[in-house]
Amino acid sequence: MRTRRRLLTGWGRTAPTAATVVRPRTPEEAAAVLRGAGPRPDGRDQGRGLGRGAIPRGLGRSYGDAAQSAGGLVLDCAELAPGFRLDPAEGTVTAASGTRLSDLMARLLPLGRFLPVTPGTRQVTVGGAIAADIHGKNHHRDSSFGAHVRELTLVTPDGAERVCGPGRDPDLFWATVGGMGLTGVVTEARFDVPPVETSMMRVDTDRTRDLDEALELMAATDDRYHYTVCWVDLLARGASTGRGVLTRAHHAGIDELSARARRDPLGFSPRALFTAPKGVPSGLLNTWSVRAFNTAYYAKAPKRGRDEIQPLGSFFHPLDAVRDWNRVYGPSGLVQYQFVVPFGAEDTLRSIVARLSAAGAPSFLAVLKRFGEGTRGPLSFPRPGWTLALDLPASLPGLARLLDGFDEKVLEAGGAIYLAKDSRAKAETVHAMYPHMDEWRTVRKRVDPDGVLVSDLSRRLDL
Repeated sequence: MRTRRRLLTGWGRTAPTAATVVRPRTPEEAAAVLRGAGPRPDGRDQGRGLGRGAIPRGLGRSYGDAAQSAGGLVLDCAELAPGFRLDPAEGTVTAASGTRLSDLMARLLPLGRFLPVTPGTRQVTVGGAIAADIHGKNHHRDSSFGAHVRELTLVTPDGAERVCGPGRDPDLFWATVGGMGLTGVVTEARFDVPPVETSMMRVDTDRTRDLDEALELMAATDDRYHYTVCWVDLLARGASTGRGVLTRAHHAGIDELSARARRDPLGFSPRALFTAPKGVPSGLLNTWSVRAFNTAYYAKAPKRGRDEIQPLGSFFHPLDAVRDWNRVYGPSGLVQYQFVVPFGAEDTLRSIVARLSAAGAPSFLAVLKRFGEGTRGPLSFPRPGWTLALDLPASLPGLARLLDGFDEKVLEAGGAIYLAKDSRAKAETVHAMYPHMDEWRTVRKRVDPDGVLVSDLSRRLDL
């Protein structure tokens, strides 16, 4: 196994910490790493990360510190046990945990299959999708990724390989779904891959004049669509506060494509069109530049567009067209904040949007979705309600105080923040947001009694 010392951050590029990174290629190698990562009574070998615990890492797309372990071991799972087994009769695929969703799409779409859930980027591993229990634009009808996993293989700190699923050691399975890598190293998983006729989307678009119109339109029409999301302008003020662009879509059928597109209806070859430059100065994204972008984006969107055919990648993953787009926030990085509040707590959502607008918070990546039923994962984030995700420059004055205030509002409303996005919340706040935390800790203690699996996130939040 390759081993080297590295400085790691999440996608937000904040709070870097150094760790010894190892890259296991087989479950046996992963087991050997975990067995050697536990506490050392003599205190020796600290310089190589031994005795400081370990945490698995995929492509580093968690925004905060979930896949870092200061002074410890980080298992880079990108090359772990490559594999791909499609079962057309069952409608499932078995894939290694290090497999990128982008690679899965490239292999599945020509076979007329797609992922059950995809987040806003396809640069996520299968293991990361499970650990964060990722959600997408279809949560209101299809729930999150964990709801579609039939079983998974997990290497626990004692070196054992355990197969679990909803009907086989379900407590361990659901503790792993959304468990942020703290129950073991997922080596492979079997999950549903629904059929599709094409790699194109049929998209409807509406411009909404304010937040209330967006909420009303989404509540009235979301159930008619497979996928739905609303971009929100957080810098619009007055009567336009929270105005947005609502897009909803279905997978396009072959008969909905042009004659030219029908020649290769399942073609899929997306690629990054640009690479964000290194050395972007601080302050490039500010109230004025983001307001100009938001105004142009809103004006460009059709007031009422219907049945537009779009490539799958353009609809699901527009930011993937810019490689390393997180660099545009400059050397200080960015903080992503995502919360969910229950249906009926719309006033909390309105209050947060109004506060962001009044503060001139420069976010051009603010998206609103409706969540449906969640999974049984005690640390899984999605639950029925409204979720808003936004990016903010980490250097924004008063940001910590602003977000702490939002945490209080979300908690009071019975909501939660997303651990895969978090980089700054307080432990007591997060514990109150996840009422089944003790159930999760019981399972974790069963499979990891010595606390071998540890991350900067778990230390900060006392998980």
